[in-house]
Amino acid sequence: MNLYRNLPNFFSGLYVDRRADEREDPAWLVEARADPSTRYVVAAGTVHLLHGKPEPQILFLTSEHPAVVTANEQEAVLLGWFHDTRCVLIELGRPEITDVPDNAFFEELRPLSVRLPADEAGLMAYVRALTIWRARHRFCSVCAYPTVSERAGHVLRCSNPDCAHEFFPRIDPAVIVLITDGDRVLLGRQATWPAGRYSTIAGFVEPGESLEDAVVREVHEETGVRVSDVEYHSSQPWPFPSSLMLGFHAKAEPGAEIQMTPDGELEHADWFTREDIASGKLLLPFSHSISYRLIQAWFDCAWPEPLASLRSGSSR
Repeated sequence: MNLYRNLPNFFSGLYVDRRADEREDPAWLVEARADPSTRYVVAAGTVHLLHGKPEPQILFLTSEHPAVVTANEQEAVLLGWFHDTRCVLIELGRPEITDVPDNAFFEELRPLSVRLPADEAGLMAYVRALTIWRARHRFCSVCAYPTVSERAGHVLRCSNPDCAHEFFPRIDPAVIVLITDGDRVLLGRQATWPAGRYSTIAGFVEPGESLEDAVVREVHEETGVRVSDVEYHSSQPWPFPSSLMLGFHAKAEPGAEIQMTPDGELEHADWFTREDIASGKLLLPFSHSISYRLIQAWFDCAWPEPLASLRSGSSR
C-alpha cells in the first residue's frame, strides 16, 4: 500500500527555502527592508491577511507599507525565501490594518486552506505554527520572566540574565493509522462530527514511546483491536494547533474484535469494505487530510476507479 507515498500531503512541500543560516545575522531585518523584492505576510494571532474573493490569496505587503515600517524586530520573523523571494512574517497585536485593498480580510487558515493555492497554504501552515508557538512562550516557563525574540524570530530567550533559557519551536507528534483486515478497514467517528463521517484512528505520541508503539497503543485503547505489521506511509504538518501527523498502515491481528472504550474519544467504530466506500455509505475525511490519503492508497490498490473520482463530492 505504498501508493501515493512519494506525493506530498497537503501543507507539505518544499515551498520555502528556510536558509536557517540567515537567522544568525543580527541585521537581518535591516537587510530585508533594504531589499525591494522582500515580501511580508501579516498575522494577528491565528488569523492571516488575505485578499481576493471568491478565491483567496495571501496579501503580500512591501517594505514601504506602514505596518512593515513600524514593526520592530520582536514582531518580525524571517520565514525564508518563498519562490526565491525573501519572505518575512509581521505579527500584529490585533486584526486591523490600513492601506490595503477593499477586498482584504483576516481569516483563519483552516476553513480557507483548500481554497488557497497549495504553495500558499503550505506557507500559511508554517506561519500559523510559528505564531502559536511564539504566543504561548511569551514568558519563561522556568522563571516567569518575559522572553525576547532572537535569531530572526525562531528562538525566544528568557530576559532574566540569571536564567537566559532558550525556547525553540515545538511540534506535537501524532500517529494516524489505517487498519486493515483482509478487504476491510477499521474506521471510527467522534460524536461531534457530521452524521455518517468516519476517519482513521489517531492519537498523540507519549513520552518514552516509539511511533510504532504509539500506533499499537492508540488503536487498542480506542477500539480494542490489536494490530501488527505497522508500516510508515507519509507525514503531514497540521498546525491546528501544532501537530505533525505521522501516517501508517497496520494489520489487525487474526480474530480482532472491536471493543469500544466507554470514555474514549470515539463514538463508534466499524469495519468497512471498498464496496461500502464506493457506494457512498459513509462520509470520508476531507480530501486534503492525511487520513483521506491513507484510505485512498488502500482503496485504489484494488478498485477499478480511483477514489478521487468516486468521492469528489462526498469527501468535501
